[in-house]
Amino acid sequence: MTSSIAGKVVWVTGATSGIGEALAYALAAEGAKLVLSARREKELSRVQSACAGSEEHFVLPLDLLQLDAFEPAVQAVLEQFGQIDILVHCAGISQRGTVVDTQMQVERHIMALNYFAPVALTKLVLPSMIARRAGQVVVISSLLGKFGAPTRAAYSASKHAVVGFFDSLRAEVHKDGITVTVACPGFVRTNASINALRADGTAHGKMDRDIRNGISSDVCAQKILRAIKAGQREVYIGDKKRWAVYLHRYFPGLFSRLLRSRGLK
Repeated sequence: MTSSIAGKVVWVTGATSGIGEALAYALAAEGAKLVLSARREKELSRVQSACAGSEEHFVLPLDLLQLDAFEPAVQAVLEQFGQIDILVHCAGISQRGTVVDTQMQVERHIMALNYFAPVALTKLVLPSMIARRAGQVVVISSLLGKFGAPTRAAYSASKHAVVGFFDSLRAEVHKDGITVTVACPGFVRTNASINALRADGTAHGKMDRDIRNGISSDVCAQKILRAIKAGQREVYIGDKKRWAVYLHRYFPGLFSRLLRSRGLK
């Protein structure tokens, strides 16, 4: 069954680029009242201005590595709107580095942003949803949350952790009227590879071939939007590469050989 987004308060993290920005525009076009969060206030204001019904939206700068800032942020949203109907976790960072070379500080940084941040923010938003017996939590994982890949070990681990945590959460809060949707995109044309961390923590700084040839962030956002409205538990997004999930599940030996021979570019 499909539900309407119009009038709902939707909090989007990572709202200034990539999937998060595209999803903000898609949600605004559906009549949502947005809370837009990322680190850079100027960029948040740019996105707000480009959204339909810009005056309806609330800019809330937030550094997702600063967990102490989460509680006052939640209170600010509740004071502004009185409720949070949908929480969408879009912020994250990718990786380009082998296991043997990647420094532990890089491993920790990726887990902090991709896993601990959405977990911590969800924990603070849940009580208000449970009290209302309504709400939806949406988290952007990845196809690499379903299988691993060379030079992506920390990233893949963080996205596997997201899937496990939010699968468990879904089972816990079903009785409270709360829906949990996990989106697993494949290659999407964003700055993900440019901003990805190399083994030493510096930016990769290059647009990978598979990213360049991926689907647009707007197309990805529309697919996520449909999943949100339908209350889907999980959605795989991408071109033919999304079938890798099923190849890995049913033919793991073949999948491993293909991955070793090709890798990711």
